[in-house]
Amino acid sequence: MNQILIDRFNLPKESKEAFLERVKVNRDFIKTIDGFLGDEAYICEKNGNIQFVTVATWKDQTSLENAKALVFSEYQKQGFVMPEFLARHSIQVEREIYERVL
Repeated sequence: MNQILIDRFNLPKESKEAFLERVKVNRDFIKTIDGFLGDEAYICEKNGNIQFVTVATWKDQTSLENAKALVFSEYQKQGFVMPEFLARHSIQVEREIYERVL
């Protein structure tokens, strides 16, 4: 069954450029991983804050788990530490995995 990973980010407007650069790196990478079926991204800017949502669809739970491991490995190669990046740019993230109902 397909696995849908939905990330919701809240960030200040001044973090937008750095954040979108990182999002592009991540999205470009996950598109190369086996089991990736597609993704979408949405943005809403209001009152000096940004809400950004990504929806990535994976073939199944195994594909998603493999992708998580590969992304973590890629972060290590790049010297990228997600918690530090989020803290430095005052970004909050909520992440959930969903299954398609219909």
